Amino acid sequence: MIRAARPFVEPIMRFLVIAAVAACSSPHGTRPPAGSAGPIGRAPDGTAVMVALAGDKIASLAPSASANAWLWPPIVDSHVHLAYWDVAERLPRTGIAAVVDLAAPERALGIRPPGGLIVLAAGPMLTHDDGYPLDRWGADGYGLGCGDPAAVAAAIDRLAAAGARVIKLALDDDGLDPRLVAGAVAAAHAKQLRVAVHALSNASAALAASAGADILAHTPVEPLAATTIAAWRGRAVISTLAAFGGTDEAVANLRALRAAGATILYGTDMGNLRDDGPSSQEVALLAKAGLDDAAIVAAMTTTPAAYWNLPFGAIAGGADASVLVLDRDPRSDARALLAPREVWLHGVRVR
Repeated sequence: MIRAARPFVEPIMRFLVIAAVAACSSPHGTRPPAGSAGPIGRAPDGTAVMVALAGDKIASLAPSASANAWLWPPIVDSHVHLAYWDVAERLPRTGIAAVVDLAAPERALGIRPPGGLIVLAAGPMLTHDDGYPLDRWGADGYGLGCGDPAAVAAAIDRLAAAGARVIKLALDDDGLDPRLVAGAVAAAHAKQLRVAVHALSNASAALAASAGADILAHTPVEPLAATTIAAWRGRAVISTLAAFGGTDEAVANLRALRAAGATILYGTDMGNLRDDGPSSQEVALLAKAGLDDAAIVAAMTTTPAAYWNLPFGAIAGGADASVLVLDRDPRSDARALLAPREVWLHGVRVR
């Protein structure tokens, strides 16, 4: 049977109240009229431009006489827990325009937070009765206990209907019964939903790959076998290195997964890691795992924008007008993303 969610903790209640208030007003403030001047800087190709706005879109890029800044698409954090730590309203000013929430009580599904932040949510992760995270930090509805295939199918049907954009499975010794994993993946894929797995061990990462899962929600912390690494070629891994202490084993795993052809997505496990904005620790650990500045920037911005089919990811006419104005080209110093000079979100300057 599916385990009933327990009463929600105070953070989720604050999150819901703030979101309800925001739903009664514009999430982005007052947009400038069509044709208004937006940010000025160098586009990724080095051309000095002024961005002309048309509502929440980029109308065109007009030549600019000079530019002392760089324009770049915003940051995507592919692993957060907003109901566990309600910082959604603060994130856009830091340059984060979208997040993937990989465990929250069902009631949070479909909630639009204030400030224009895009949230792709999983709802609670599937586990066994009283399994992880219900037996630890997520006792108040962050997991759904499923004991048989019917319960798994019913849970995925309900989450998909409520607006889940991804399904998360808890694996390892305290997660979903391994015999249910392949069926869960198939049920999610039938709903056109990707599957992320909490799999910190080699055995669980190998099981998830053989079952057809799409995403490692964390870089595993146990050394991965060569066969497991190869099995994740063409799939995705969310970094979350800092959240687990940046161990040598995890860093080596991420290096090997990238070399094998896995897609690297920046993620912090925000909520469990208490950085309410882009994480300097995570950036440093990505570099330690062998990503150069350009690769780190891609993992934080353009790669997840494409992977999650977000409306931004390019500085070009017709794109969503979400733009960071940076002091320098982040491809030569990824730390430029940590402190944007200006942040434009959906056509409105928020910083």
